[in-house]
Amino acid sequence: MAKPLNGISRSMPRSNEGMRLIFSAVVGVMLGYLFGISFPTVNITKLHFPSSIISYIEDRNSGITTQTLLNHAWASANNRKKNSSESNTDEIPKIYVPTNPKGAERLPPGIVVSETDLYPRRLWGDPSEDLTSEPRYLVTFTVGIGQKSNIDAAVKKFSDKFTIMLFHYDGRTTEWDEFEWSKRAIHVSVRKQTKWWYAKRFLHPDIVARYEYIFIWDEDLGVEHFNAEKYIELVRKHGLEISQPGLQPDKGLTWQMTKRRGDQEVHKVTEERPGWCTDPHLPPCAAFVEIMATVFSRNAWRCVWHMIQNDLVHGWGLDFALRKCVEPAHEKIGVVDAQWIVHQAVPSLGNQGKSDNGRAPWEGVRARCRKEWGIFQTRLADAEKAYYLERGITPPNSTVV
Repeated sequence: MAKPLNGISRSMPRSNEGMRLIFSAVVGVMLGYLFGISFPTVNITKLHFPSSIISYIEDRNSGITTQTLLNHAWASANNRKKNSSESNTDEIPKIYVPTNPKGAERLPPGIVVSETDLYPRRLWGDPSEDLTSEPRYLVTFTVGIGQKSNIDAAVKKFSDKFTIMLFHYDGRTTEWDEFEWSKRAIHVSVRKQTKWWYAKRFLHPDIVARYEYIFIWDEDLGVEHFNAEKYIELVRKHGLEISQPGLQPDKGLTWQMTKRRGDQEVHKVTEERPGWCTDPHLPPCAAFVEIMATVFSRNAWRCVWHMIQNDLVHGWGLDFALRKCVEPAHEKIGVVDAQWIVHQAVPSLGNQGKSDNGRAPWEGVRARCRKEWGIFQTRLADAEKAYYLERGITPPNSTVV
């Protein structure tokens, strides 16, 4: 009877071992099934099993139960899901600031510099120590070499509180180096261009924003009786946003409004020839200065710059439309009589024109000026009409002089 017992006892361990293998296989299948239906979004390859499970796999004699195995798997999956959710919640959003200047929306506001200046800087040293002074005003002259002496006299009427900028329509710049002030001035050279062409391209309001007043002057002005800083004092005193010095009455005079009056500091209205002024508050009897020696406040220039047309380079008609940029225009546009100039009427730029059909160069330039005036008036009138019609408002007959 002993042999059968020994045979049974030897077969028992093998039977138990087989059962364990079968049990392990069943548990594996069950786990796979449960993971498949319970965690469809979980990446199984990224599950991190606790060391106790790894130990069970490595040690078949471990006493770990099926329930413990499932608990560990469930906890591992939940932890991974929670960590993933927290990671998404804490993700840093991309920068987008719609109030930044166009094109700079993806920059943090603290790094955006939307305005600049015309202050020259050094190529060495600490940037914070570059500027020994910051001029508060800007004066520009559109010049040719033939008016060099006149411009030298004019520049000397402007203190170091002014940035000096020369626009060279004849391409000659080096000859100006004989003047000490020229070495500090800003020179821009493009042949055969007018001051309004230059102003549109080089005097954007964001470039000249540091300057309280911008003088945009011709080259043929006599300044013997003019002082720039006293002029600015009067402009501030009388609240002028757009102005010009009075013109000596007996030379180069076109309009009564710009004629100097010897009995007052500033005038803002005048009387013109009969029928010229349909309204005493409109040009050329008020709200009017010429474009030869215009001075703009910073705010007024921001508006006027946008009104200058890219292709209309002479600016004719602009003087009648300046009133669109200040309100009330008949109070904020005027002529400073106490600081006056002489218009010498030298047709230097006119001689940069082209002879055509036997006509002198200046004749072609003058014809272009008149044509541009008509084009500008039409564009402004059409733009105002379109504005009112888009809003369902009946346009007035005309707000353009």
